[in-house]
Amino acid sequence: MRRLLIATFLALGLAPAVAPAALARSSAATSSATSPSAATTGENPVPVSPSEIPPTGRHLSADRVLEIANRLPKMRRARAKYRGSYGGAYLKGPGRWQVSYFSRQGKEIAQVIVADADGRVLEQWTGFQVAWTMARGYPGAFGRHVNALYIWLPLCVLFVVPFVDWRRPFSLAHLDLLALLAFSVSLAFFNHGEIYASVPLAYPPLLYLLVRMLVRTFARRPAARGLRSWIPARWLAVGVVFLLGFRIGLNVTDSNVIDVGYAGVIGAHRVVEGESLYGDYPSDNEHGDTYGPVNYEAYVPFERIFGWSGTWDDLPAAHAASIVFDVLAVALLLALGLRIRGPTLAAALAYAWVSYPFTLYALESNSNDILVAVLLLAALLCASSPPARGVFAAAAGLTKLAPLALAPVLATHGLRELPYRKRPAAFALFIGAFAATAIVVSIPALPHDTLHEIYQRTFSYQANRGSPFSLWGLYGQASTVHGAQTVVEVGAVLLALLLAVVPRAPGIPALAAACAAILIALQLGVEHWFYLYIPWFFGLAMLALLGAGRPHERPTSAAPRDAASGSARSSPLAVAASSG
Repeated sequence: MRRLLIATFLALGLAPAVAPAALARSSAATSSATSPSAATTGENPVPVSPSEIPPTGRHLSADRVLEIANRLPKMRRARAKYRGSYGGAYLKGPGRWQVSYFSRQGKEIAQVIVADADGRVLEQWTGFQVAWTMARGYPGAFGRHVNALYIWLPLCVLFVVPFVDWRRPFSLAHLDLLALLAFSVSLAFFNHGEIYASVPLAYPPLLYLLVRMLVRTFARRPAARGLRSWIPARWLAVGVVFLLGFRIGLNVTDSNVIDVGYAGVIGAHRVVEGESLYGDYPSDNEHGDTYGPVNYEAYVPFERIFGWSGTWDDLPAAHAASIVFDVLAVALLLALGLRIRGPTLAAALAYAWVSYPFTLYALESNSNDILVAVLLLAALLCASSPPARGVFAAAAGLTKLAPLALAPVLATHGLRELPYRKRPAAFALFIGAFAATAIVVSIPALPHDTLHEIYQRTFSYQANRGSPFSLWGLYGQASTVHGAQTVVEVGAVLLALLLAVVPRAPGIPALAAACAAILIALQLGVEHWFYLYIPWFFGLAMLALLGAGRPHERPTSAAPRDAASGSARSSPLAVAASSG
């Protein structure tokens, strides 16, 4: 058992060393735009003046393409809503035309893609799917072949099998597993461009997990029938090594870099060159400066090793960063499991991460979302140290802004277990470390950017961006929807403050549950929600669910409670017996 765990750690340690060599040989990843202004296909339309003569090398003329588009019933209905609308023809890469219709004010209201060879209508888009190309369901725009059923479904099976208790098929733990996988149904509709189905289907599992995390936050007794692994830890460790290698190989050979990872490389280059970190980003990623400075600084080592061509190419630096972030997440879960209960929990947590399809979805998109999970898991690993918690809380919040809401609950963790005279000092140490970290990581930005500009580019942009990928954005025309969103947003803030002051169950699992609950509550109220945000809370949720249950092994004797971890402190003999 110990040898297998050591092998797992060695695999984690060797992965960052192996990945760069493989990345240097890879040219598989291609860019994929996800912003509203860039087409996922990456082909910029070229306007063509009205004419009956086809351009050189084309079969159709601009007038003929407009005639084809004008006959479409969907386009007629769209134009009827905007009196005075007009259309224009554009070359759209080799072999295709694009017809765009605009309102009097110049807003694009509809779009048609036509094949040049035979005049076939390939695509028709109206409404928000005109501006949001990521809402069209283009195959592989996010995650590439991870979306294929022959990869996704086996991963779902691998994820649930170790945790299914066949003797109790109606256990609540099984419902937890189904809720975590239920996002797959929403994603399936998203991948087919059915946004009016995909968006509402994401909210039931979010609401269920919010309730479950709140229950685990205050539960002071181990769950008798909670989530646990029924497969020996040694076999889970083998699974971790295998699946981790599979993830790295798939990233190198098949994944694409979306605008989020591209932004990290741009920002890292600017940090190194001493340029402005905010404002004047390239036109193919003009809002890439919407994240905190830690996001860009985290990409610096990878940009230095792999460089950047100045364009949205294969971006090997983004691939390397994503792989290392993923490896760090697994390593931190192993370390947390070893600290709380030992090898059994460590192997189960690591296995859950590498087998869960949505963590692979984020890895294959090469976004920065796994970095958020890494910093939050690091904060939990340092839960007994207020200064260390402050450092990682600030780093997570200044990577993507939402984790700033966790600062209150992390600041007050463990204070009730301290004598009254030591509580102010512990709280001050957290605040001091948090503030010092925020100042240090902001140094690259402050010489070039004013606080007002940083605020406008980050907090203000995120707060005011429109998006159809939430109930609030999809149905936001109604005043009642705006009112409901405000209630949810205020409720999330109040929850973050409430969990910081009310007595919670002791231990890291309860703290993980509280942090997961806050993140889920925030995601319920945001204007722009996406599947890449699931890894933010997934590791925390698994830690809360697996860490709060009773160990599967029967203890040889009663053991005293460990206030730091919330688990039973076993004798050396018991540890040796349980680790086999």
